Amino acid sequence: MKTSIIPIFIPHIGCPYRCIFCNQWKITGHQGVPTGDMVAKAIDAYTSSAKETRHWEVAFYGGSFTAVAGSLPEELLRSAYNALKNGKIAAIRCSTRPDCITPSILDRLTAYGMTIVELGVQSMDDKVLQTAKRGHTAADVVRATALLRARKFVVGHQLMPGLPGEDAASLQKTTAAICRLKPDIARIYPVAVIDKTELADMYRKGTYTPLSISEGVQRGAYMKQAFVKAGIHVIRTGLQATRELDDAVQVLGGAYTPAMGELIDTKRYQKQLFALLDTIQTASVQIFYHRKDTSRVRGYHNVTVKRAYLRYSFAIAWHEDNTLQTGMLSVTAGRKTYYISINTGIVQSV
Repeated sequence: MKTSIIPIFIPHIGCPYRCIFCNQWKITGHQGVPTGDMVAKAIDAYTSSAKETRHWEVAFYGGSFTAVAGSLPEELLRSAYNALKNGKIAAIRCSTRPDCITPSILDRLTAYGMTIVELGVQSMDDKVLQTAKRGHTAADVVRATALLRARKFVVGHQLMPGLPGEDAASLQKTTAAICRLKPDIARIYPVAVIDKTELADMYRKGTYTPLSISEGVQRGAYMKQAFVKAGIHVIRTGLQATRELDDAVQVLGGAYTPAMGELIDTKRYQKQLFALLDTIQTASVQIFYHRKDTSRVRGYHNVTVKRAYLRYSFAIAWHEDNTLQTGMLSVTAGRKTYYISINTGIVQSV
């Protein structure tokens, strides 16, 4: 059954900080404060428009849901919980700050049926977090993750490679720390420079050099490969395209492209495939993969096929083979066949 999200955006409300990269109104394309009635109407609109049965989840986005003061959180949760009890939706989730998770907050979330909480981690390097004015530390992430796990929540971590002060060592530190914590799910958002943020001011002054799209792909692919190898389900790579983000006036630079997810998987598959092909000396090679992996194996706009043609002297034939599992490649060279497990990085030969 297909899982579909009913997004409820709460930009900036409740957040005690203004991170240098943040402009939720531009990132989400939503402004204003939702009400419980708006949540109920959104649920009805989404669920009634579907032609087939779906696994519906209400998601409270904006990055600081559990920091919102007053009665608003319960008003919003009540509408979602009513839909959950009535069978209109199957789950409720939110995104929030690592330093806004306490036992009492989790009591409230549990009472209203929430089961999935994503933390805006961004980095596990305290120097990077301080420069980004996040207002929390890596220790807060460890503590919040432990509290959520103890209460049986599905735990998510959101990361932002490319923040000011991040270098190769910092990226490796963050990646290793997340693999140790092993959240259930993760999102990877290479940094984009959004207008009307402090990061945009730094960019204009020349004190911050953003990642290129290529650099964002490299860092994102490094993170994703490590995460999936550790058993972490990466549910998104790159910001969701919106009219605002596709406006060059609003996105000044950095690693934003609607194709970021495809490019990252292209990089992951290509790196492992070429590592094997570089060791092969033969007249021809045949590469087999599941149909669902076609774009990942051949590459975004067939870039891997084109690069392989220029890189190798032997002929390469590309074939779909649905007897293979997704994420598994079979490479035949002469009398030898190799199997590459993309997510684990294991290569076996027969």
